[in-house]
Amino acid sequence: MTLVVLSLFFSTANAQLTERTMTLEEVVQLALENHTQLKLSKENIQIARQQTKIAELQKLPSITASANAFYLGDALILDKDLSKVATINMPHFGNTYSVQASELIFKGGLVKKSIEISALREQLAELDHEKDAQNIKFLVMSTYLDIQKIINQKNVYLNNRKLAAQRLDNVKKFYKQGMVTRNEIIRGELLMKNLEQGILVLDNNRSALNYQLATAIGLAPDVLIKPFGSLSDAGESRELQYYQELAHQNHPVLKSAQTGIDIANKNIEIIRTDKMPTIAAFGGYSMARPVTSTIPAQDFYTNTWQTGVSISYNIDNLYKTKEKEQLGKFQLNQAKDVLVLQQQNIDVQTNAAYLKWQEALQQAQLYKESEALANENYRIIEAKYLNQLALQADMTDATNAKLEAELLYANSEINVQYQYYNLMKTTGTL
Repeated sequence: MTLVVLSLFFSTANAQLTERTMTLEEVVQLALENHTQLKLSKENIQIARQQTKIAELQKLPSITASANAFYLGDALILDKDLSKVATINMPHFGNTYSVQASELIFKGGLVKKSIEISALREQLAELDHEKDAQNIKFLVMSTYLDIQKIINQKNVYLNNRKLAAQRLDNVKKFYKQGMVTRNEIIRGELLMKNLEQGILVLDNNRSALNYQLATAIGLAPDVLIKPFGSLSDAGESRELQYYQELAHQNHPVLKSAQTGIDIANKNIEIIRTDKMPTIAAFGGYSMARPVTSTIPAQDFYTNTWQTGVSISYNIDNLYKTKEKEQLGKFQLNQAKDVLVLQQQNIDVQTNAAYLKWQEALQQAQLYKESEALANENYRIIEAKYLNQLALQADMTDATNAKLEAELLYANSEINVQYQYYNLMKTTGTL
């Protein structure tokens, strides 16, 4: 009774959902457009690009303008013994205006290298987005396949429930004729309850996966996603080395590690610019009053301008830069080791994914043969049972074997696709 009530409850809940038929390609496209993680990584790209634009501003001259006004007190003249000699009246209001400009001419290419390292960080942000896109695509694809797997499993359960119901009707007829005992009816009813329990669990699992998938692709949770269309080809079988080379060429993690090496090299170049002198051009104009260089002071504006070239060099860089450069080399060696480690990890993951894919292909063939044998066994036992040549226990065993074989085969075909997608993810080409 409890199972019937629960079944009605979930049937009512599902009836409130809006069913939407979607292909795998549509699901993936919506995920790429709407997933929050991808929006965050896109924002990181925008931030990195803006930082590059800010770095490029170093090419422009620096210009400052200032203006001030002040009150100037009278000048007090003191003797050597600090006794007052005289008080000189001064123009009390003063103000100054000035404009100064400077532009870096040479610093060992510091500005250019700073822009280049910023552009490399921009590449890292783009690679992080690519890695996130691979992960999100695999997430929604695997969830989509899980939903399809559940639908296949439910169809198997429904088909077996239909056969179990027909068989139960036959047992009831035999019971009325006194050919079997009440125990045979109970066995049949227990089988029906077990099948209903399995269907209930599958419905709950699908609801949970549907909520997860709908959220990931930006749909309302009350949209029931129904997979549509045949699965794409599971790919052409090639040697393991092909997929490992594919990963070395395309995986965003390896590209990020290589970019890390480029950044470390560029950082060393920036450190070495400290050994170079700084050459800059400058110019300025100023206007100030009063003129206090004469006695008495004159309430006039003094206008001056200047232009020239400045050269400066921090002598302490002769011994400080060496240690900084050594640190940069340590960081470069570490970046190279990170690349080697990432390559090893990718090779291990690719090898495992490749073996699982090959295993899935072989299992699918074996499960197909097992399903054929289980169905043949079921037909034989059913014929014997209907002719009173087999027991209900034999019929139950045959039914369970048939159910298990059909479930395994239904799942194995989807598992082949899942393992192929996983292999493509490990190569960075999903």
